[in-house]
Amino acid sequence: MYPVMLSVLATFLLPIALAAVTIVLFLGLFNMTRGGSPNTSQRLMRLRVVLQFVAIVIAMLAIWVMGRS
Repeated sequence: MYPVMLSVLATFLLPIALAAVTIVLFLGLFNMTRGGSPNTSQRLMRLRVVLQFVAIVIAMLAIWVMGRS
């Protein structure tokens, strides 16, 4: 069970989480540079922090599963 879980975490979930963080980061930066709404930038940066937390949790879970295998 653990190798399958590790494969799913490392192959699918972690890259998706990292891509989501990157996309939201660039959307927030783009909004700030073009002089968009500060509320939108603030909302995007808060979302980025939440997505970073999720990515870290997934990475730690993958490391934990590797240790159990």
